[in-house]
Amino acid sequence: MANIVDLRSDTITKPTRNMRKAMAEAEVGDDVFGEDPTVKTLEDMTADRLGKQAGLFVTSGTMGNLVCEMSHCGRGDEMILGDQHHIFFYEQGGSAAIGGIHSRTIPNNSDGTIDLKAIAGAIRPDNIHFPRTRLIVLENTHNRCNGSPLSIEYMNQVGKLAHDRGIKLHVDGARLFNAARGLNVKARDLVAPADSVTICLSKGLAAPAGSVVCGNSDFIAKARRVRKVLGGGMRQVGVLAAAGIVALTEMVDRLIEDHENAKKLARALAEIPGLKIDPATVLTNIVYVEITKEQLTAETLVNRLDRAGVKVLPTGARKIRAVTNYHIRPSDIETVIGVFKTVIVRE
Repeated sequence: MANIVDLRSDTITKPTRNMRKAMAEAEVGDDVFGEDPTVKTLEDMTADRLGKQAGLFVTSGTMGNLVCEMSHCGRGDEMILGDQHHIFFYEQGGSAAIGGIHSRTIPNNSDGTIDLKAIAGAIRPDNIHFPRTRLIVLENTHNRCNGSPLSIEYMNQVGKLAHDRGIKLHVDGARLFNAARGLNVKARDLVAPADSVTICLSKGLAAPAGSVVCGNSDFIAKARRVRKVLGGGMRQVGVLAAAGIVALTEMVDRLIEDHENAKKLARALAEIPGLKIDPATVLTNIVYVEITKEQLTAETLVNRLDRAGVKVLPTGARKIRAVTNYHIRPSDIETVIGVFKTVIVRE
């Protein structure tokens, strides 16, 4: 078969030539002993870019989120988050199963925000019948809400609401740099009110693995202990951190290319009868499409696209997701558009 155009996720990205070179030449040491210089460089670099005091290299975004949840909350404490949040949908209930943390979910708006009044109303009063509200969690960009970036103004409003009530704010920033590029702002300004933030290196930034948690020095010291008990204490892991350094220095600015490809795809798919999408909602690299053609399910469409050399992800009975990434070029988008037209018309 000809080249496959894989739009299932930006997690399918492979490390660049410069990343592979950096990995091969990385200076390493035992990170659990605090002796891996490449890891230290990555952690300091990430913390500086996000305006935080310190960073902690972890294996994945899921681990990073759980480390933050368990560092902010004790067993029986409660966190508030959106009902479409990645933590709630895709992290296997680890906050409850491992951390003993109770989740209070509130409906997300279509742009990924949560109504401020709803957040305030969900905060528990001091009553022995209730768990204590310790944490509010936001996701930026918001995956299941069209990859929407949350604005600086909104982030600051939630941060003020949390801190006025003595509650911490965690930002799941797996695609935070997509949000920053999409809004044309600095990533550090988006997470200025956050007590902790996790960014992912292995999505649009194309590193092979790893995420970084950032916060103040005391928080990171606590998070390091939690990482250890979760089995996340790694040894000569500078070989991975080296790729993360390249990701931060070379891959952030080019994310705008992924956004433009996603917008181009969305505009074209909106013109195809049997598909429904509002191109105005596509601001970063994630494109959700609703199938309106009768008798055509997401599973059927995904299988037919796959046979034609295009991979996308079903996210519901009649909904699919396409994610542009480092390996996708404008010519690939033209190919995908043509395949969609052929498959839909044939149906």
